[in-house]
Amino acid sequence: MRAIVIFSGSAHPDLAKEICRRLKLPLSPMTTNRFSNDCLGVQLRANCREADVFMIQPLVPPVQEHLMELLLMLDAARGASAARITAVIPHYAYARSDKKDAPRISIAARLVADLLATAGANRVLTMTLHSPQAHGFFSVPVDHMNALKVLAAHFRDRNLKNTVVVSPDLGNAKAATHFARLLKLPVAAANKQRLSDDEVVIDAIVGDVDGKNVIVIDDEIANGGTMIEVLTKLRERGVKRITVACTHGLFTGKAIERLRAQPDIDEIVTTNTVPIPAEKRLPNMHILSVAPLLARTIRNIHDGKSVSALFDGKM
Repeated sequence: MRAIVIFSGSAHPDLAKEICRRLKLPLSPMTTNRFSNDCLGVQLRANCREADVFMIQPLVPPVQEHLMELLLMLDAARGASAARITAVIPHYAYARSDKKDAPRISIAARLVADLLATAGANRVLTMTLHSPQAHGFFSVPVDHMNALKVLAAHFRDRNLKNTVVVSPDLGNAKAATHFARLLKLPVAAANKQRLSDDEVVIDAIVGDVDGKNVIVIDDEIANGGTMIEVLTKLRERGVKRITVACTHGLFTGKAIERLRAQPDIDEIVTTNTVPIPAEKRLPNMHILSVAPLLARTIRNIHDGKSVSALFDGKM
């Protein structure tokens, strides 16, 4: 059996260390240098010849820096004769650029997928793609995980009587329905129209939310514009207890200020697919770890076992 060798880029070393603790494996050292001409250089400082190599790097700001670092890591492992190289990307930022919705633009989700394969990735492990069709842009096998069971387990032992799960848009309704099914709750959805990167309009909430407690769940919260608009519409429907949940808590721009200004949000629940610094952690925020799930997935990939089996059975 080939050895598992794990490297981490600079995007989220804490998550990589936690994954390694779960696997009872060391995190292999590497160095990243910046030359005088501003180019990056990467050196893997552990033997990975004929090894099963996993490179952990979410694409978080500065996205371009972390993407280039990951590409260099993949190329270095390929040049070091790794038997198989898996890019572990808990947050694939470019998944939002999945279609040509304006003239003469790049479909960046596909381009970045091609770059990863060209650099040396034989496989990709990612979580909760913003656009599910981005899965099809990859020319190498992709294990597309989700954190819905991790999030649902947080609510499992609570009294959820009179609670409805709400999707902020119809595109996320399928995932919200799955989450609601795990908790045996009804589901509703908002009808959203996006005007720009930070401006959206919510026309209506489809479903019975009047006088209910709500769990608003989305794949990610970036600048918080969508979430604030949804909450405004929900308040018009007289909802009671409000909980906000997402997989990727990016909290870019004015997101934290916007969320802090909503005193009726009882709880914000997210995961550690991306690093969340202290200044972005609100008193009512709970950060759940996806390291156990990613560690089990890495082990199953290495052992040639089913990854989909991790989603079967009870929470």
